[in-house]
Amino acid sequence: MNLKTFKTREELGLAAGTAGIEAIKTAIAENGEVNIILATGQSQFETLATLVAATDIDWGKVRMFHLDEYIGIPVTHKASFRKYLTERFLNLVAPLKEVVLINGEGDPQAECERLDKKIGAHPIDVAFVGIGENGHLAFNDPPADFDASGAYLVVNLDTQCRQQQLGEDGLHRLTKFLLRLSVCLFDRLCYPEKLYVQYQINEKQRRCGTASPG
Repeated sequence: MNLKTFKTREELGLAAGTAGIEAIKTAIAENGEVNIILATGQSQFETLATLVAATDIDWGKVRMFHLDEYIGIPVTHKASFRKYLTERFLNLVAPLKEVVLINGEGDPQAECERLDKKIGAHPIDVAFVGIGENGHLAFNDPPADFDASGAYLVVNLDTQCRQQQLGEDGLHRLTKFLLRLSVCLFDRLCYPEKLYVQYQINEKQRRCGTASPG
């Protein structure tokens, strides 16, 4: 694992985004297309801005997945991760080969099964993720369940996790349930060639770090 530290979130986001751009282009050159996972939240602002500013990515060869979505809220809700990605990424780049958004408004189990099949058919090449204040990755709160069998699961958010979202989004009430990518499948089924993990040290953001396995 390569570990790098940065003094500002801007430097971190630029570095992760720049490295990710090169990984995306390499995967397209080798495979004719690329499957990526995008994360949401404040830690991803600068990284996504770097990606959308790229002028040398053939977005028509990019298939996009994302990590999680709240159950029972529409895409128009300000807490929706679909809304976040639409406004901060999808509306700002050329049309992608395919966009696989998590629909939390229908039958959660059926949606899990749909996503399992889709991501199983298209293993991830490049993933951009962030670690939350309590150590969670895609709402896999420690200690994570490494025995889960599905790629996507329905989870009940605990108080600590919901409190972080309250702090980030300024929301007075959040649903306690969401669909999210399981940490075991991140390793077993969806282990990417390039994984960019970002962690920012609480609200002061005194130091930032990014790690990748390659």
